[in-house]
Formats: sequence, structure tokens, C-alpha cells
Amino acid sequence: MTKEEKHLWFDYLKDYPVKIQAQKVIGDYIVDFFCFKARLAIELDGEQHHRKNNDANRTSQLNKLGVDVIRFDNVEVMRNFDGVCSEIDFEIQCRLH
Repeated sequence: MTKEEKHLWFDYLKDYPVKIQAQKVIGDYIVDFFCFKARLAIELDGEQHHRKNNDANRTSQLNKLGVDVIRFDNVEVMRNFDGVCSEIDFEIQCRLH
């Protein structure tokens, strides 16, 4: 895990009231975090992820498997941690209700 992934995992996701898995294999992909009940993958994009076409293809393939994907830039996680956590919570809660 990157330091941003560790921060999000240890400081928010691992104790989230709905189970979230880290480094989950889905089809041909490994997603950073996955909430099965919400069918939501949470991806953190660092400098290596500046390949928009690859990310779009990956998201499209995951969507075909019934998985929605939300993405955050690593910088956003470090600069706006509370906002990222709020958005994740909002997305999960919307999908559960």
C-alpha cells in the first residue's frame, strides 16, 4: 500500500461500519478498496495513474461486473482527508438505501 492508501485504510476504512476490503481481486483487476454490500470500488490514483485511457477501460470493465468505481487523487487524500471520507460515506450510503 502507498502511504495514502495506508492513511485512508487505517484512519477511516478499516473500522467503517460496513465491511470494506483492501486490495480486493475483482475479475482481472485488483482494486485498492472494495465494499461488497455497496458494490463500490474505491481507487486512489498516484502519479503512475496518469494514464486516463487505461483507467477508463478498467472502470468500464469493472462496471460490466456490476461494480461502481470512485477515484481520488493521492494529493486529494492528503490535503482533503475529511472531504474524501465524507464522499466515500455518501457514496456507500446512497448505494445501500
